[in-house]
Amino acid sequence: MPASQKPKVTLWEFFQSLGKTFMLPVALLSFCGIMLGIGSSLSSRDVISLLPFLGHPACQLLFTWMSKVGSFAFSFLPVMFAIAIPLGMARDNKGVAAFSGFVGFAVLNLATNFYLTASGVLPSSDPLVLKAHNIQNVLGIQSIDTGILGAVLVGIIVYLLHERFNTIRLPDALAFFGGTRFVPIITTLTLGVCGLVVPLIWPWFAAGINGLGWVINGAGAFGPMIFGSGERLLLPFGLHHILVALIRFTDAGGTLDVCGHSVSGALTIFQAQLSCPTTHGFAESATRFLSQGKMPAFLGGLPGAALAMYHCAKPENRHKIKGLLISGVVACVVGGTTEPIEFLFLFVAPFLYLIHAILTGLGFTVMALLGVTIGNTDGNIIDFVVFGILHGTATKWYLVPLVAAIWFAAYYAIFRFAILRFNIKTPGRDSDNAGSAAHASSGTVGQSGYNVPAILSALGGAGNIVSLDNCITRLRLSVADISKVDDAALKENRAIGVVRLNAHGLQVVIGPQVQSVKDELDSLIAASRPAAELSGATHV
Repeated sequence: MPASQKPKVTLWEFFQSLGKTFMLPVALLSFCGIMLGIGSSLSSRDVISLLPFLGHPACQLLFTWMSKVGSFAFSFLPVMFAIAIPLGMARDNKGVAAFSGFVGFAVLNLATNFYLTASGVLPSSDPLVLKAHNIQNVLGIQSIDTGILGAVLVGIIVYLLHERFNTIRLPDALAFFGGTRFVPIITTLTLGVCGLVVPLIWPWFAAGINGLGWVINGAGAFGPMIFGSGERLLLPFGLHHILVALIRFTDAGGTLDVCGHSVSGALTIFQAQLSCPTTHGFAESATRFLSQGKMPAFLGGLPGAALAMYHCAKPENRHKIKGLLISGVVACVVGGTTEPIEFLFLFVAPFLYLIHAILTGLGFTVMALLGVTIGNTDGNIIDFVVFGILHGTATKWYLVPLVAAIWFAAYYAIFRFAILRFNIKTPGRDSDNAGSAAHASSGTVGQSGYNVPAILSALGGAGNIVSLDNCITRLRLSVADISKVDDAALKENRAIGVVRLNAHGLQVVIGPQVQSVKDELDSLIAASRPAAELSGATHV
């Protein structure tokens, strides 16, 4: 499909695509957080006194190395977002878009530094002056710390510039600077001007974020519940990353002085405390928005819902759905990926999903009221061990199994009653299509374990695919003719759910192996299309 005929990107699709790009830096942040958590916990005095052999110099060097490497993502988080957003959103020439993202972020801060210097604010080492203007070292540049929000704005601007100018044709005398080479050039000029405006408008942005933080924190014990339930309710639409990023990385998630530096955002506060040698324990104001809040639903509730669905299935169908439910529970408990279970009941019983969202939010509030202080992002068993158990009883990790057991029983009772009372067609309840999601149709099964040719056919074939991408569990597509998409055939080939966003936008919920499915789809599309058509029709 020629580029000129591509359907326009709606505001809804734009924010979905934007939220998806957050996952690249967040995934690295999660891994680095585990490195930092293990390194800092195993080098603590409490753990060494309990396990003296860990005090060996070789062990301590290893743990110190882990802490240093793990602190990388925290130290350079804004620039990672500035690079990841144009990288993820650009249709073509993604490397140029990523490079321009770094250029734009650096130039913005250099231009801001110029303005502050010209206005007499800099150079200065007076901590009162620096704090009054929110000035910190950003990539070695004294500039206004715009944090993640500033980096997101840079990323969006660079993406828009890239889409507009990456194919520009200049006069012959200037042709060398045309095409993709023009993108970092126009980025330098545009962000150079934006940097001059930042000192004038940023206080208004900061006031808005502080206002959001005031609303959430002003809700007291219900603040975490608003966040937890809101995240679940936004998840089916792919917009939950926006809310999560606001709480994790901006003033909306709180501000705290850690090791002499002012740190904003629940997750950045937690990781700053992890890497600060003089900090003992974690701030409850930050961890109440983090992993601990998810644990009641992730470690207890959703496994209880899965067991209820298994027991409510027809006896002759239980063996067909067992693998589907077990893999969903493993993905949830070990990986913190909930969609493989959630999408089994989201579409057939939305009211159950609403109850699930409320109970998830309630889990956030309960853990906060109990004073549990377990951080990081995923709410899985790894976070429970690394950031709970390994950091000692001060985290109150021992309360997690108790609360999770209560949530397990509550979910099991609610789901079993609702499924039987209202005859909800969860997997294994329908004789005609029982287990269709658990077994692939006959055909070629690739490394992903899915019959990808059949999935492509169900999507209307390669010629129907305008754009293709993926997030953690879903294929995100734009199709030329959505009427050609066969939802039933997709589900017969193990798709957990199909979300039709508009006349062209589509999401297919696959599960943890979505990246492999997407890669195989890319290969099939590339093999079935002329190179010229492919370059104008698909982006990865």
